[in-house]
Amino acid sequence: MGMTSTRSMVTLSYQSVPSIADWQGVTFLKPSYVELMVEGDCAEVGGILSRVGDKWSVLVIVALADRPMQFNELRRLVEAVSAKVLSSTLKALVRDGFITRHEISAVPSRVSYDLTPLGRNLLVVVRDLALWSVRNRFAIREARKNYDACQTPVRRLIKAV
Repeated sequence: MGMTSTRSMVTLSYQSVPSIADWQGVTFLKPSYVELMVEGDCAEVGGILSRVGDKWSVLVIVALADRPMQFNELRRLVEAVSAKVLSSTLKALVRDGFITRHEISAVPSRVSYDLTPLGRNLLVVVRDLALWSVRNRFAIREARKNYDACQTPVRRLIKAV
């Protein structure tokens, strides 16, 4: 039973990867902050979280959920990303082992990107985050609008030079 949302920039498809919610009966131990820091260096964990929590990384991982894609396919799916930002995001995801880059021998030469097993493991986590963002974007937009309406405008004095 697959779930698909196409109202966002990226099509979210959930047929191939089990959801965390599907793991009923599994006991999850909630590690304390101290346990996390004993197991890994805080700076290293911070760097990993920075990469996997980056909005473009999340959208690229979700876009690659169903099949390998070429650069321009990814750029069309993730509409708001510039070519430069997409290129650096892809390089970082390859470097961190989340995706692979395959050169296709053709004229002109082409490159495709695909999720690695580590990337598929990450997909289980970020897919639900991406779907949550799609489902809650209107409520968040309304909350921001209400917050901004209550803020007192800051006056700034501008000196003519």
